[in-house]
Amino acid sequence: MNMLIAIVLLLLIAALLGTLWLTRRSDEDYRGSTKKNTKNLTIIYAVVILLSLVALGLYISISH
Repeated sequence: MNMLIAIVLLLLIAALLGTLWLTRRSDEDYRGSTKKNTKNLTIIYAVVILLSLVALGLYISISH
């Protein structure tokens, strides 16, 4: 059990260090790419929610 906890802690530390290492570089076009990504994610979420509601409606109508 102690070995598993040690492995998990090592993985957490490695993930933290990797994240900090990757985020040290700045992105010059951050504002433009963020705007585009936000728009794309909003569209994806809207489509997924709509399809989920349709699937739920079909499931309810078929099961009764």
